Amino acid sequence: MDFVVKFAEGFIKLFQTGATTFISWMGSIVPLVLMLMVAMNAFIKLLGEDKVTALAKVASKNAVTRYMILPFVSAFMLGNPMSMTMGRFLPEFYKPGFIAAQMQFCHTSNGIFPHINPGELFVWLGIAQGIQTLGLNQMELAIRYLLVGLVMNFVGGWTTDFITATVCKQQGITLSKTVDE
Repeated sequence: MDFVVKFAEGFIKLFQTGATTFISWMGSIVPLVLMLMVAMNAFIKLLGEDKVTALAKVASKNAVTRYMILPFVSAFMLGNPMSMTMGRFLPEFYKPGFIAAQMQFCHTSNGIFPHINPGELFVWLGIAQGIQTLGLNQMELAIRYLLVGLVMNFVGGWTTDFITATVCKQQGITLSKTVDE
């Protein structure tokens, strides 16, 4: 009988913990994301959607700006998950590659810019703790992680372009490669 009672207590504790986590998000991350969305949309309205679209048009012209610079700037300025919204200004063909690069960058920049992805900071801190225990420099690791991440984000975005082209050809779909179309 003790086993059944302990099982029932543990079972309900699981849901209580989930509810507590959910409520904590409602008081922290959800309003933060909402305010970031409001701020970004206000910034776009103030700057002018035509100027943001022009920036996206310039950024979409080559893979380096599309998969290294634009993800870096949007992640640094907006953080995760708002940085994904910058993809809305890119041509349809490049959106999958941008999202692939952007999602990776939100992880690989955590060592130097923890504000970008605070929800996953525990991963970085666990690795950094091991590095510190070994007597190694955490900042060197953070910089290497960022630099390797930039290169891998580029590779991931560029590879996704090839996959997108293959799937489009297979499905008989044509996606726009310019902002104007």
